[in-house]
Amino acid sequence: MKSVLVTGANRGLGLGMVKFLLKNNTENVFATCRNVSEELKSTAEKYKNLHILNLDVKHNQQIDAVATKIAEVVKDNGLNVLINNAGVTTRFTKLNLVKADQLLENLTVNTIAPILLTKALYPLLKQAASINNDKAMGVQKAAVINMSSILGSIAQNDQGGFYPYRCSKAALNAATKSMSIDLRKDEILVASMHPGWVKTDMGGKNAPIDIDTSVCGIFETITNFTEKDTGKFFQYDGSELPW
Repeated sequence: MKSVLVTGANRGLGLGMVKFLLKNNTENVFATCRNVSEELKSTAEKYKNLHILNLDVKHNQQIDAVATKIAEVVKDNGLNVLINNAGVTTRFTKLNLVKADQLLENLTVNTIAPILLTKALYPLLKQAASINNDKAMGVQKAAVINMSSILGSIAQNDQGGFYPYRCSKAALNAATKSMSIDLRKDEILVASMHPGWVKTDMGGKNAPIDIDTSVCGIFETITNFTEKDTGKFFQYDGSELPW
């Protein structure tokens, strides 16, 4: 993976993925966020190949500017991997409490933004796949990894509730499937990934796994992806999940 974009990279899982990529000598790492955290800023001071880009995924008009800035850096090499990580959640929302603005915010950030960002970066992903035509389909060539959640699995929903988050992640999974079909001709792999229940601001302090465990598992899993894995839904440890 010569070039990777991680959205929502100012803290938590996104920042953990950025640090992992930098430590593993990724040539260009692009990190998007609304506000730059001190930790992300200090990381950028250590690694000149880390490019921080301002992006509030709620504002669609910013997406094309991000794509243009990435193109200026990668040039003809294109972008190898897009990790749609930025997300929001509305916790413990039962039917009698759910509100329209919660549903709209979750769908905007968790579903619509990844679709539009993939659309904007498609030419760069296609370029990377073309440049690496001697490689097998996978992240070494070109890939889109959509960070989903097991709560987006319809088959495994046995608790109900969580309407905004469940619906937005189920919709993201549907988008993953469609992207995998539409981009197969360009040999761009697309998969959904559940990072596990992780100790982050979103996951909470009671989560059973830490960021490093999740991140290491995610990259071990996606590095081993082949053509047979496109259009599927995986957990960070490599196990396949039902839609």
